[in-house]
Amino acid sequence: MKFDNRKTLRVRMEHRQPVNLMGSDGTWRRSCVLLDVSQTGAKIEVEGTLDVLQAKEFFMLLSSTGLAYRRCELVWIDGTMAGVHFVDAGGRKERAKASSSQNTASQRPGPDKSA
Repeated sequence: MKFDNRKTLRVRMEHRQPVNLMGSDGTWRRSCVLLDVSQTGAKIEVEGTLDVLQAKEFFMLLSSTGLAYRRCELVWIDGTMAGVHFVDAGGRKERAKASSSQNTASQRPGPDKSA
């Protein structure tokens, strides 16, 4: 469901989905609730103080074991709500792969025009 004139499809969570935020260095952790999510970011409600979010970059742990996670950047804070953008390191690799495959394609010999 698309709402708020967003560029990407954003899904509101029907139930309170607990997740945790954790500092990149692992020194802090905050419980929060995932309110909505898209391919590029999420809106969360943070429990406790927001001072740790001044780090600007952190992990959102989607599972209790921490095996499912997203690397995030802080976009905005409004009271106990915050918006985060997912940092996609894989996206940079995909662009590099696409660039590499374009270079390979341009190096392929063209049709033989000698005939």
